[in-house]
Amino acid sequence: MSRSIQYTSSPLLASRTPVWRSKFVVGAIALAFLGLAARAAYIQVVANDFFIDQGKVRFMRTLELPANRGRILDRNGLILASSVPAQSIWAIPEDVNIAALNKQKLQRLSQLLEMPLPVLSKKLENEDKTFVWLKRQVDDATAKQIAALQIDGIYQREEYRREYPEGESAVHVVGFTNVEDMGQEGVELTFNKELSGRSGSRRVIKDRLGRVVEDVGDRILPVDGKDLQLSIDSKVQFFAYQKLRDAVLQHKAKAGSVVVLDVVTGEVLALANYPSYSPAKRANLTGAQLRNRALTDTFEPGSTMKPFVIALALGKGLVKPETVIQTAPGRMHIGSATITDAHPHGALTVNEVIQKSSNVGTVKMAMQMQPREMWEMFSQVGFGQKPQVPFPGAVSGKLRAFKTWRPIEQATMSYGYGLSGSLFQLARAYSVFAREGELAPVTLLKSTEAAPGVRVMEARHAQQVLHMLHLVTGPGGTAPKAQTMGYSVGGKTGTAHKQEGKGYADKKYRGFFVGVAPIDSPRIVVAVMIDEPSNGKYFGGEVAAPVFSETVQQTLRMLGVQPDMAVRPQIVAQAVEESF
Repeated sequence: MSRSIQYTSSPLLASRTPVWRSKFVVGAIALAFLGLAARAAYIQVVANDFFIDQGKVRFMRTLELPANRGRILDRNGLILASSVPAQSIWAIPEDVNIAALNKQKLQRLSQLLEMPLPVLSKKLENEDKTFVWLKRQVDDATAKQIAALQIDGIYQREEYRREYPEGESAVHVVGFTNVEDMGQEGVELTFNKELSGRSGSRRVIKDRLGRVVEDVGDRILPVDGKDLQLSIDSKVQFFAYQKLRDAVLQHKAKAGSVVVLDVVTGEVLALANYPSYSPAKRANLTGAQLRNRALTDTFEPGSTMKPFVIALALGKGLVKPETVIQTAPGRMHIGSATITDAHPHGALTVNEVIQKSSNVGTVKMAMQMQPREMWEMFSQVGFGQKPQVPFPGAVSGKLRAFKTWRPIEQATMSYGYGLSGSLFQLARAYSVFAREGELAPVTLLKSTEAAPGVRVMEARHAQQVLHMLHLVTGPGGTAPKAQTMGYSVGGKTGTAHKQEGKGYADKKYRGFFVGVAPIDSPRIVVAVMIDEPSNGKYFGGEVAAPVFSETVQQTLRMLGVQPDMAVRPQIVAQAVEESF
């Protein structure tokens, strides 16, 4: 039988609670709620800046809306550089459970990222990081295979990767960008601002997994970079590169360069260098591979300087093309130094001095001039001055003040020793003979109009020298191998000992040839340099002239220039070895 509880009979339960106590409890609770409400109002209304900032730091992000980098085009509109979408792989280490992750998946991820497994594991085990790049700009196939692994904490982001269809043949001109899409070399660096455009932005709120929850504020749309059209002809560039590469390999040379200029418009049609590299594979590259040797390397131009001395002598009235100069016995003395020809020739006309490349004949004319006059001629055609072409690393070369010249230095400068310049400077200098005495301006951007030049010498003297250059490529000249099927050509060989320390190396040379075509109506100048040929031949007429010949023929055909000579077997006579 249950016994009921009598509450009225319990002294504890029967006692009445004081009224003030219940009121106190209710008041305390109400006061606490009022405090909380006041604190909430203070935090959310009065002093909310700190908490808003903290919320923004944790969840609000400003996303960059990258601008699409402008394309680089050749003169015919063919693409030399363009941007394509590419996925970049990133991770949130704290979301990647290494311990529970399938070892085969982790190993496969390591292979796809081309990253050693210990390195990958270290990146993913760092739980203090909420973001880490694993690999930037992977190809589509790799990105799809990584996504198929379905590893928690591994994500992808779309970026842009630069592609270069012409590869190693044009990379020294075009250059390349880094992973942040900023120009690092060549045209990509020079015109980086124009190509880059202006990035936009987007304010968003993200969750802890990096997913966008909502947009905040207005978007600032990106402004895409401008396309850039170069003067380079990709076909001429590729052909010049191929022929240069073949010559460097054939003669076991250290390097080589080719410059092709359109002397009518001043456009640079080709700047080829070998050895080269692939813009897609730039690991372990050296400065020797990266630099555009045609613009950045200087050398003593040797006998290619003789035509300028002859032009000056003609302009001063010291000689005429048919003036006879006695060069026997093939040597002459200036102070304690001896000037020699490779072969004694006896009496030569001024025409033949260029044709046979006589040092003695050139020096005899040069020593009738004032040093200042020679310096002015060399300076006017661009030596000792930085080329006005927008390209990183272009050099000015060396041309000392004429007041410091000793007689022997004046003599050696007349045949190209004691001053220096780049192959690009040499090519441009020869435009004075192609443009009847005017020095052509130069540009790397496409131009359709004839560019006004700077008058350096009288037209008739330039034409007389041009005729002498034509003789160089004929029978009895130093470069019959420069002759071109269907086109008349003229030019000058050069072979110079390389400087080594304070003197010259006995068996290290540079061989070059620079010339003009066609002779009757010049359209292009082509300059070729072969550095340190070591396979038995080293004269410019042997190693550089054949590259000139093939490049001229291909270039003039590409430009639509009609042949000015009947197509017949070339006259490839035994070249006269030019003097140094």
